[in-house]
Amino acid sequence: MKNLLLNILVLIFLSGCVQGTAMVGPGITLVSTGGNVSQAFTTFLTNRAVEKETGMHTHQLIAKKVEEQKIKNKKEKIPKGLFTLVENNIKNKQLLILLENNIKKTHQKITDLD
Repeated sequence: MKNLLLNILVLIFLSGCVQGTAMVGPGITLVSTGGNVSQAFTTFLTNRAVEKETGMHTHQLIAKKVEEQKIKNKKEKIPKGLFTLVENNIKNKQLLILLENNIKKTHQKITDLD
């Protein structure tokens, strides 16, 4: 019984230390391996420089560049004439939508006058 109470008290008092001790392991690993400190510091500085220059984190910048490359590769696979035709159709569709919206607005104004 005495042992059970002691364990419960220890758990209650030490439960607040869990978050602080969670960082002890990585900190010890970082300090104990001297080569990784310079690598970690270099990576940190590089990430900060990229973030300051572009406003994005390094992984976001890489993902954006990969996506741009995929789009560029897709554009190169489509013949130029077909790509131009699709672009023109998209522009014409947008023009058609604008025209329809203007007709609806004009129709609404005319019906409101009656």
